[in-house]
Amino acid sequence: MSLKDTKEKSTSVFTITDFHSRTNLTEKGKLSDEYDPFAHRDQETGTSTSGALAHLLKSSLGTGILAMPMAFLNAGLVFGMIGTLVVGFLCTYCVHMLVKTSQDMCRELRVPALGFAETAEKVFEHGPIGLRKYSKFTRQFVDGSLMATYYAAACVYIVFIATSFRDVINCDLDINWHVRIYIALTLIPCLFIGQIRELKWLVPFSAMANVFIIVTFAITLYYMFNEPLVFEDKPYIAKATQLPLFFATVIFAMEGIGVVMPVENSMKKPQHFLGCPGVLNTSMLTVVTLYAIIGFFGYIRFGSEVRGSITLNLPYGAPLADAAKLLMALAILFTYGLQFYIPNDILWSKIKHKFDPKNHNISQILLRTGIILISGGVAAAIPNLEPFISLVGAVFFSLLGIFVPSLTETVHLWPNNLGFCKWKLIKNIILCILSILALITGAAVSIIEIINMNNDLPEASAQCKAV
Repeated sequence: MSLKDTKEKSTSVFTITDFHSRTNLTEKGKLSDEYDPFAHRDQETGTSTSGALAHLLKSSLGTGILAMPMAFLNAGLVFGMIGTLVVGFLCTYCVHMLVKTSQDMCRELRVPALGFAETAEKVFEHGPIGLRKYSKFTRQFVDGSLMATYYAAACVYIVFIATSFRDVINCDLDINWHVRIYIALTLIPCLFIGQIRELKWLVPFSAMANVFIIVTFAITLYYMFNEPLVFEDKPYIAKATQLPLFFATVIFAMEGIGVVMPVENSMKKPQHFLGCPGVLNTSMLTVVTLYAIIGFFGYIRFGSEVRGSITLNLPYGAPLADAAKLLMALAILFTYGLQFYIPNDILWSKIKHKFDPKNHNISQILLRTGIILISGGVAAAIPNLEPFISLVGAVFFSLLGIFVPSLTETVHLWPNNLGFCKWKLIKNIILCILSILALITGAAVSIIEIINMNNDLPEASAQCKAV
C-alpha cells in the first residue's frame, strides 16, 4: 500500500484489525497531523478526569502501601526515603513513556486507542524491518506477563487474607491453627467471588473495600503515632544484601502498569492524562508521598519487628487493632474479584474459540475454579508474605513496568528520532539493564529468603499481648 493509497483512505473508519499489513510509516508527521485519536474517543460515556485520577489512586493504594515499612526495614531511613522517591520518579517516567508511545501509534495508525499489548505489537509491526516478525510474540509476551503478574498478586492476596485471619482468630480463641488451614478456608469465598464475570457486579465489593481501607488506615495511623517514636536504633542505610528486597518491594507497591492504558483509553479527555499537572503526575505524586510517609514512620514505630503488612504489627487481642486487621483482610478479599477478573479476561479471550459456544459457561466455571485452586496451592507453598511480595515485584513488575516501556519507545523512535547523540537510546539501555538487574538480584534474594525462612511465623497465641 502506498502513501497515496493511505491518504485516500483517510476518511474511512479504521479498526485495529485493519492494520495487519507491513506498511512502512516512516513519514510519521504526514499521517499523524491529519488524525486526532482523542476526538474519536467516547465523549459521552467516557471516564472524567477526576474519575481517572480516582482509578489510578485506588489501583496503587492497596496491599502495597501497607508493605512500605518492610521496604524501609530493608533499606534504612535515609536510603529508604531517597530510594522511594527515585523509584517513584522512575515508575512515573516509564508510564509516561508507554502512554506517549501509545498515543503516537494511535495517530500513525489512525485508531482511537490501543491497549498495552496492542501498543507493543504495533510498535514492532511498524518498526524496523528486522523486528517486525516479532510483533506477535511481543503481544503474547506482554499479555502473558500481565496474566502472570495479576495471578501472582492474587496469590499474595490469599496469603495476606489468611495471615490476617490467623493472627486474630488464633489469638482470640487461643488456638494454634496453621496458616495453611486459613489459606484453604480463604479459597472458599474466593471461589465464589472469582466466578463474577461482569465488572458492574464487582462495583459493590469495590465500594465496600474502599470504606474498609479508609477505616483501616485511620486505625493504623493511630497506632503509629500513639506512642513516642524512637529514631536512635534505626540505621540510615541497611546492609547491601538487603537492598534488592527494598527495590523489589517498592516496585511491587507502586507499579500499576496494568491499569494505566485501560484508564487512559477510557477517558473523555485523554489529553489530560499526561502533562503538568495531569492525571498521571498528580496520582503518582500523591502515591509517592503517602508511601514515603507510611514507610518512614511505620518503620520507626515498629523497627525490626515490622512485617509484610503493617496491620499485622498492630497489638494482638486489642479490639481496635483486631478490627483493622479483619477489615483490611475483607477489603483485600472484596478486591480479589477485580484482581482475578483482569487476567482471566485476557486468558479467556485467547482460548474461548477452542470450546463449543454451548459449553462456554461450564468451561469458564471450571477454568476459574482450577486457577483459583492452583493459586491457593502456590500460596500454601509460600505462606510467607514478606519474600513473596518481593519476588512478585522483582520478577513481574520490573519487566512490565520498566523493561517493556523502555524497549517499545526505543523501537518506536528508531532510528532517526532518538534525540541528540541518541540520548534516548542510551537512557533506555540503562533502564533495561536496571530492570534486568532488579529482576535477577531481587528474585535471587527473595528465593533465598523463602528457602531459609521458617514457614511458620511465630504463633499468634504466643504473641498475644495484654492490652
